[in-house]
Amino acid sequence: MSSGKQGGPGGQRWTQTWLGGARSAGVDLGRPGERLGLPAEGSGSAAGYGRRLGALFIDWVIALLISTLLTRVLDWTPSQRSLTTLAVFALMSWILVGTAGVTIGKGVTGIRVARLGGGPVGPVWALVRAVLLVLVVPAMIWDRDYRGLHDRAADTVVVNR
Repeated sequence: MSSGKQGGPGGQRWTQTWLGGARSAGVDLGRPGERLGLPAEGSGSAAGYGRRLGALFIDWVIALLISTLLTRVLDWTPSQRSLTTLAVFALMSWILVGTAGVTIGKGVTGIRVARLGGGPVGPVWALVRAVLLVLVVPAMIWDRDYRGLHDRAADTVVVNR
């Protein structure tokens, strides 16, 4: 019986194929956004993780500042401030993405949310996206086009501006 250390093409360790993902196993998945008809680079291409996380950080800091101001004015507890931060973040995301396709953080990092079929995201799909975004888990499950479950449910994609 084999020890499991060798195997596969070229004597690679078997763990190199499943730990490295499909590409290390020789499966060509294409580039992010290719299946969606997005360009490879520049405006309209799929936005990467770094810009998206940067935008999330900026938007969260803004929501935290707003909720801190509200907490001080209304004398709320820390737990109420935490819920307020989440609510402000969701409200910002819903309104700004639904009307302009960008939040403040997305605007600063040079990305936007677009509907796959074209046209504006709109208030209904922006609400679906925002609700799933604040649930966190759907936003953490990504596909090869960098779309979280919140984007897939709203039929949106985050692209470079």
